[in-house]
Amino acid sequence: MTYWSPPPVFAGPRASYDHLPRLRANARAGEAGLWLRPAIALLLCLLLGACGFRPMYGKSLAPQLSSVYVEPIAERDGYELRTSLIDALRSDGDPAGKTYRLRIMLNESSQGVALQNDASITRYNNRLEARYTLSDTRGNVLTSGIQTELSAYNVVQSPYATLVAEQDASKRAAQDVAERIHLDLGVWFRQRKK
Repeated sequence: MTYWSPPPVFAGPRASYDHLPRLRANARAGEAGLWLRPAIALLLCLLLGACGFRPMYGKSLAPQLSSVYVEPIAERDGYELRTSLIDALRSDGDPAGKTYRLRIMLNESSQGVALQNDASITRYNNRLEARYTLSDTRGNVLTSGIQTELSAYNVVQSPYATLVAEQDASKRAAQDVAERIHLDLGVWFRQRKK
């Protein structure tokens, strides 16, 4: 029985091992640079601390953010937005003992963007706009803003799959808007603290 084996590699008359010393020199240079990366990272951290950089979220803003009561919002997207905001703010959703009230008005719209030859729509863009106002317990408006998110989904043959895709797109949009509002509130509290 004969097995196939690859042909032997012919190095030729010019084969030499002159490149091996260069490889050893490169390896030594790499070993010398091993301490350089951590040193640069440490230097950058020290420079960031010296310039007054502080992370926006941390223990310093947690009490203010958790003292925000998010008022109930109508519809499925409103529920998702409120729940995501309560989680992001680390609040409990109970109005008792809260210093601030966050009121959000949602505006939703949907637009067909991809048409087939028979005029059937195969893709929708959903636009979710949230207008929010943060007020104190007396009703004085402290800050307000607008956040908008665009999400899309495809229309497929199965009505159930299309419905699930639409609900998932709406849920993602509500979660993104909640994160943006959370960021806006964090910036406002940070600026107010100065």
